[in-house]
Amino acid sequence: MPAPKSALAVGQRVYLRRPRASDGPAFCAAVRASRAIHRRWTRPPATPKGYKAMLARCRGPAFKTLFACRREDDALVGVFDLSQIFHGIMQSAYLGYYALAPYARRGYMRDGLELMLRYAFRTLHLHRVESNIQPANRRSIALVRRAGFAREGYSRRYLKIDGRWRDHERWALLFEDWRARPSSRR
Repeated sequence: MPAPKSALAVGQRVYLRRPRASDGPAFCAAVRASRAIHRRWTRPPATPKGYKAMLARCRGPAFKTLFACRREDDALVGVFDLSQIFHGIMQSAYLGYYALAPYARRGYMRDGLELMLRYAFRTLHLHRVESNIQPANRRSIALVRRAGFAREGYSRRYLKIDGRWRDHERWALLFEDWRARPSSRR
């Protein structure tokens, strides 16, 4: 199935697009169905009010949320966020992401991450993409490691998630390292 014209990046199995107001009910239902996946790692919005706030945040220049959708049926399989997008001398952003049930552990996020990196480096012209991941989140660490990210450090009590300050490993990928990878040439 061809990707829709609204696609910002297209791969073999998934494409990335901006969220729309009309996605709200399906998005919130998918987040609620995915609570077991997200419980320890992130708190995506699960209410119409939270979804509207996410859309408002996406309109600014420093935050981009993109939905990863399956090409065969347009199903929403995951979400990617670039936050604190800086241009000028930094040209960097923070990357966050989460899969949605029942599409987790099927490789869609790996495919979507490759597209998100292409978008970050080729479209936004960033030099650095950083992701902070809780040490126990082994699947997420494996995802960024496979994409070429390097572990740069450890931040104690870095983010407050679910009412507790959580340690995070700091992973980053630079444009020149991404460009040197065979998968970046697609």
